[in-house]
Amino acid sequence: MSDDRVGNASMDLHHTLGQVRVVEVGAGRAVIEYLAGAHMCHSGGVVQGGFVCGWIDAAMAHAVMSETGAEVTPMSLELKVSFFAPAGPGPVFAEGWIERRGRSTAFVEGVLKTAAGAVLAKGSSTIRLMPRAQVEARARQQAE
Repeated sequence: MSDDRVGNASMDLHHTLGQVRVVEVGAGRAVIEYLAGAHMCHSGGVVQGGFVCGWIDAAMAHAVMSETGAEVTPMSLELKVSFFAPAGPGPVFAEGWIERRGRSTAFVEGVLKTAAGAVLAKGSSTIRLMPRAQVEARARQQAE
């Protein structure tokens, strides 16, 4: 996949998830603001859980990338999310941080909060740290 297609796919993903901005990233932490739209909701104006998982997962991945750099791709091996309260339309903030990291694996946690700071969901993930070139080569092979 060309760098241009990778860049466009990344921008499409950010748009689909409703990303507004990366508020903070560095030193193994990340905060991303999303705008939950009515089109992301099911009955009663509740955001579908897949978006909540995606937001937390993205913040955790950004936290890992803040320490590993662009040459490493974080690949989720396991993802767990607990939902405490429903998210509705409006701004939400996903925060992610590294709890522990080795050479090839990171243990990461994250939360989703309202603009007022109420915790809506909490997640944890085990992430495999893969060389970016290897991940992209595998994706090219599968596309052929």
